[in-house]
Amino acid sequence: MGRRLGPGIKHGLGHGIGVRLAVLLATFGIVAMGMVGYTSYASSRAALLGATQRDLLTATQVLGKNFQERIEEVAAQALLLARLTPSLQEGGVMDANDRTHLAQAFTALLEVHPDYFQARLISAAGHGIELVRVDRDATLLLRIDGLHLQEKAHYPYVFNTLKLARGQVYLSDITLNRETGAHAGLDQPTLRVATPVAGPGGGIVGLIVINVDLDTMFARLKKNLPSSHQLYLSNHWGDYLIHPDAALTFGFDRGRRELIQNAFGPVAELIGGRRASVVTTPDSADGRVAAFARLPMGAAADAHFVVIGLSQPLEIVTRQARELGWDTVRMILLLSVAAVLLAAIVSRAVTEPLRQMAHAVRRFSQERVVSELPSDRNDQIGVLARSLNDMQRTIVANIGELDDSRQALRHLAQHDGLTGLPNRALFEDRLRQAMVLARRGNGCIAVLFVDLDGFKQVNDRCGHHTGDLLLAEVALRIQSCVRAADTAARIGGDEFVILLGAIELERDALAVAEKVRAALAQPFELDANTQQISASIGVALFPRHGDSEHALALAADAAMYRAKAAGGNRVQLSAGF
Repeated sequence: MGRRLGPGIKHGLGHGIGVRLAVLLATFGIVAMGMVGYTSYASSRAALLGATQRDLLTATQVLGKNFQERIEEVAAQALLLARLTPSLQEGGVMDANDRTHLAQAFTALLEVHPDYFQARLISAAGHGIELVRVDRDATLLLRIDGLHLQEKAHYPYVFNTLKLARGQVYLSDITLNRETGAHAGLDQPTLRVATPVAGPGGGIVGLIVINVDLDTMFARLKKNLPSSHQLYLSNHWGDYLIHPDAALTFGFDRGRRELIQNAFGPVAELIGGRRASVVTTPDSADGRVAAFARLPMGAAADAHFVVIGLSQPLEIVTRQARELGWDTVRMILLLSVAAVLLAAIVSRAVTEPLRQMAHAVRRFSQERVVSELPSDRNDQIGVLARSLNDMQRTIVANIGELDDSRQALRHLAQHDGLTGLPNRALFEDRLRQAMVLARRGNGCIAVLFVDLDGFKQVNDRCGHHTGDLLLAEVALRIQSCVRAADTAARIGGDEFVILLGAIELERDALAVAEKVRAALAQPFELDANTQQISASIGVALFPRHGDSEHALALAADAAMYRAKAAGGNRVQLSAGF
């Protein structure tokens, strides 16, 4: 005969099942939250590292672009100074007053540009004797004269520049300046920018040389970067020219080689010309995240380049991830206590809510999908839901900030800071794409080069502020004259370029050009002042005037110069090549 269980036994059995279920649920919740927390931490750390690598690469490319533009600016100033020396004759003969005026121009140039060590006029005669020279000496600018002027014909930057044609520019290798009497530039990292000077008969009779202080230039270029960013620069062999540890720089000048590719292995691909940019992992950079880019330097035939890079300590990159990890740990501990209490009291009631929460957190960690959990309850389930919602929002906000920073850097790298128009690099990319589409569909596109007539006079008369306002207004008027599918860009100074895609007839491009010319001929109201300028516009059509980006741009540029030579304020169609 069977025995029936008494009420006490049944109560104990039911209590044991509830405890075991509560323990099971609590254990499951704790383990699940721990796994989710670890997964969230690991994925957040990986996301932060990847975002930092991309941001570092963008910042490096922007810094490199600024460096190249600065060198182009120095070259333009050297060319201008060469045009200011018309009285230099063969044999090194030059009027004394012209020497004085040129020395004053050198002095003004060094006053405006603290990253210039020295400016000189060197004769092709007299063993390369210096005719005019101004040096920087600490806070002073010194004109060197008389017996202190030196012969420089044996220096490569002198005899190599004298081989160039008028209007060409020579960039020396970056070295330590060993020329005696160079004052502040002695033993400093120096880049020499030189251009030949033509005499009245057209022959090369001398050269202009500007010595650039590399350290000061880069200090100015990276002043807006975080202090944790460290700068690297190497020549085309990989020798350090700039390094956080100055003892490693210019090793080739001290009888040893300190190569960037030995410390950062992936940079060897840049040195070898296989890639234009690389990022490194912390394992290959001694605990630092780094990005490097290859920058061409000098004439294309020389195939010279430099490698520029930025690095940031991994500890700074992952600090936010570690703080998030500790917040997650504390949250998991709090939620674990809540889970045990809730499971002991209402184990069956909390099963479904806990499953929903685990699913939401897992989905967020794997897919980055935010699922808003119900948080209107006043019990521990509500606390858990609100905590998880806060965690999701915190992570999404952090990633959003990183994305915004990356987008801002990308926009800065592709657009002109003054007008907001695309810059040269973005315009060239869109021109390449338009040509691919035109070739595929046997279509036609047009390139318009726009150069402002009279802008320099406005800039000189009213100042750079008014000039900047005028350029911004010119950009707005140009944009109002073209379609949304067309591209208007500023490529430097007062030069603009327009890409008209998918045009059918020549007169369509000329009509747009005439519309732009007429719009720019209208008076500009700037700061309660009325300014009047005009524009010379050159038009070239693909494939009629050029079957490549370079040929088409040259054709439009040549047409623009013909329009300017004819008196300006007109549109000129390319005659082809």
